Amino acid sequence: MQSASVPPDRDAVVETRGLTKRYRGGQLAVDGLDLTVPRGSVFGFLGPNGSGKTTTIRMLLGLIEPSGGSVRLLGEPMPGTARRVLPRVGALIEGPALYGFLSGRDNLVRFDAADPTADPRTRASRVGRALERVGLTAAAGKKAKTYSLGMKQRLGLAAALLQPRELLVLDEPTNGLDPQGMREIRALVRELADDGTTVFLSSHLLDEIEQVCTHAAVMARGRLLTQGPVAELAAEARGRLAVATPDTAEAVRVLKEWGVTGLTVTDDRVTGELPTVDPPDPSDLNAALVGSGVRVRAFGTERASLEDVFVALTGEGFDVAG
Repeated sequence: MQSASVPPDRDAVVETRGLTKRYRGGQLAVDGLDLTVPRGSVFGFLGPNGSGKTTTIRMLLGLIEPSGGSVRLLGEPMPGTARRVLPRVGALIEGPALYGFLSGRDNLVRFDAADPTADPRTRASRVGRALERVGLTAAAGKKAKTYSLGMKQRLGLAAALLQPRELLVLDEPTNGLDPQGMREIRALVRELADDGTTVFLSSHLLDEIEQVCTHAAVMARGRLLTQGPVAELAAEARGRLAVATPDTAEAVRVLKEWGVTGLTVTDDRVTGELPTVDPPDPSDLNAALVGSGVRVRAFGTERASLEDVFVALTGEGFDVAG
């Protein structure tokens, strides 16, 4: 139950308090999750494979029961109000379940017919719009078993879009897509958000989250590490010092003397982390490089990325662009 001392957030589309899932044998998949997804956001749920993202999503949608804590979806407690809430939610989780012997169009007809709120008189037009929105109109008559993995992902997304949704939950929606397909799905997510749909997008691809999301949360080993607007999360992480020079070896030597750590060299570029305690003034550092004969072509601090945030929080890295 929602604690009386913590009233529900009326602006939150998804809200969890102390959400926990422990499987038989003692494995703790999700540990005390306090998550808040603002209405109207594109919310990136970020973490490496095995971090607890899919387990969390399954609890949000009432597919599995939590071991502890509470979930509110669209302001309603779950899973008790699932029949009232879930028709307002579209979801694509762990890949679509399709009938391979049916065409893409007939799969969507089946999905739509299973929705008790769907008007059969407008079924054909809904299916047509959903196919067009995900770029599958030309392949609508082909059997689903002949679809590529990326086409199956698109068809699953079309099924989630048969009805207008207040919330769309997508678990790794670009799995199996080529770069063009990934761009198209990102553009579609932005369109849906512009239309007023809140999109909850789970991914292990930092680049994907950073390009499309307004807000994000970072998970690792079942625990929530941080959450908030993407711009604020990145601002909390210090950017890396970057020096462009043909004299990389000498630049590394000088930067080490000034306490710069984590130095890496890529072609004619040196990057590193400034010390957190008593960092040197950048102008002094630049002068030291020039005074040692280093030809500095560019000097500055790069904007921190979500990758920097994740590494700073966990000391780990994972796929940036897939």
